[in-house]
Amino acid sequence: MKVLLPGALHSYTGANQVEAQGETLHALFADLEQRYPGLRFRVVDEQRQLRRHMRVFVNGVSVRDLDTALAPDDFVAVVLALSGG
Repeated sequence: MKVLLPGALHSYTGANQVEAQGETLHALFADLEQRYPGLRFRVVDEQRQLRRHMRVFVNGVSVRDLDTALAPDDFVAVVLALSGG
């Protein structure tokens, strides 16, 4: 499946969009970690939760549960949320 990544992660992949596979978001990030070591830690914390500043969209729908099921033709977008005032 296609995975769109924010600019902050391009240093790991060298690209803004990559191919990956997995039946869940957990599996997808494990696959990305195999291909691009260090990337998963920037998105998923030690408790296996999405980091507060990261958002994930599957086919345009925001998801927070990393057990979310994926299909091979899904489009996953990882977005870096900005905050401040």
